[in-house]
Amino acid sequence: MELTTVWFALIAVLWAGYFLLEGFDFGVGMLLPVLARDERERRLLINTIGPVWDGNEVWLLVAGGATFAAFPEWYATLFSGFYLPLLLILVALIVRGLAFEYRGKVDSPQWRARWDLCIIAGSFVPALLWGVAFGNIVRGVPINAQHEYVGSFFTLLNPYALVGGLTTLSLFALHGAVFLALKTDGDVRERAGRLAVRLSLPAVALAAGFLLWTQLRHDDAWGWALSAAAAAALVGAVLAARARREGWAFVATGATLVLAVAALFVTLFPDVMPTTLTGGESLTVTNAASTPYTLKVMTWVAVCFTPIVLGYQSWTYWVFRRRLRVEHIPVSHP
Repeated sequence: MELTTVWFALIAVLWAGYFLLEGFDFGVGMLLPVLARDERERRLLINTIGPVWDGNEVWLLVAGGATFAAFPEWYATLFSGFYLPLLLILVALIVRGLAFEYRGKVDSPQWRARWDLCIIAGSFVPALLWGVAFGNIVRGVPINAQHEYVGSFFTLLNPYALVGGLTTLSLFALHGAVFLALKTDGDVRERAGRLAVRLSLPAVALAAGFLLWTQLRHDDAWGWALSAAAAAALVGAVLAARARREGWAFVATGATLVLAVAALFVTLFPDVMPTTLTGGESLTVTNAASTPYTLKVMTWVAVCFTPIVLGYQSWTYWVFRRRLRVEHIPVSHP
């Protein structure tokens, strides 16, 4: 197997890991005003992701860095053509991170309410725009023969990409609700479990429609198989949520996200950014890749350091594995 194919697969794994882990972070942030009824419950919800949210974002940084090093043409065209939506995602992530750190610095309801809005918006915007971005990557965008994006911001707001955005939004919300049902106890757990059941209906409809639309456009055999597996995992998540089997429901929603990302990348291969222009040239794993020597060095670096990162993050989740209750949150705000 060529190193270009290996790195395309590794980048797909990084994005799948990011959607799996950061997906429930976004879901918790979006559901903050829905599930939390008072300040202690809001702090409870934030504390469920407090020890891990910044570690989950490492997957995004590594995915971006790997794309830059392994496929510089892809990186350049992607970030020049998708500049505004990616900038909005970056700003939202920065604001959300600041909100986690600063909402407890001042003992004022107004102060905390403003930062809570930042958490909600900072979770909603990326959850929507990541789906829009990947929808455009799979669908194709206007790229000329010089590998330059020649469309506009409104070119990206096509029906297929918007459905992709609503799909990731609904899946992340469901993933977050299931995670809260798994990570909390008491009334919050019960409300999160009921909400997960309600969120499953739009999530199933949107995900099924988007994956079906994708495969009808591309008709890839492996894409069909992975899409069917993702649909089966999502149905399993719905059944597990209804039975209040939070652990299995979380595994199923996570598998849905991983399999959906895999289906999109398999459908995309060997392109990395197809063009919609008649005289344009699509970016592929061949014409967008770095030199073989660069890919070889990167492969050895990945082999050495990836197990360390995975081991550390697994240890973090193991340490903070227990359920949280409102009683664990002090009554007075520090």
